[in-house]
Amino acid sequence: MEENTKKMLAGKPYRPDTEELKKISSLAHRLSRDYNMTTDEDEVERKAIIDRLFPNHGQNVYLQGPIEVDYGQFTHLGDNFYSNFNLTILDTCPVTIGNNVMCGPNVTFATPLHPLLPTQRNARKQSDGKIADIEYGAAITVGDNCWLASNVTVCPGVKIGKNCVIGAGSVVTKDIPDNSLALGVPAKVIRQITDQDHLNNYPY
Repeated sequence: MEENTKKMLAGKPYRPDTEELKKISSLAHRLSRDYNMTTDEDEVERKAIIDRLFPNHGQNVYLQGPIEVDYGQFTHLGDNFYSNFNLTILDTCPVTIGNNVMCGPNVTFATPLHPLLPTQRNARKQSDGKIADIEYGAAITVGDNCWLASNVTVCPGVKIGKNCVIGAGSVVTKDIPDNSLALGVPAKVIRQITDQDHLNNYPY
């Protein structure tokens, strides 16, 4: 692994235009496109693509598709991961997702960050004479047994604890402790999830 890639994964400023990163991302983009051309009936083909796209995945991963993945190999999907339509994973830094995590439609995990100053953010000539921008990122972690409802965005550096539910449309900008119901823009913890939330306590 090149030093630039190590910097990227560590959340340090890096260049996204190196040959190593372009090779990894090109493969991930192609595999994402290939997956999006399949249907539920193509179980063998889908499994083969998932194995290549996410070498560090657990058992029983299901992706409804379509999917958009930046690198793939820097993401860990735990056992029984489920995603509905339109999953996006931008894994500039590691994305670590626990077991039994469910994602509704249009969920995004975004680890990349860009400098706030335009003079640092814009692409410009680097020391080797090439035009490139400088980026950085922060890792995302999601604990076991979480449900992220539709249109949730998880921002760089966020850690979501175990047994959490993130309400639809939320933008998660800060850490969420275990057993929390959180929602909003930005997402805030509304309350703890307890035994009182058992289905037997609902007036169906």
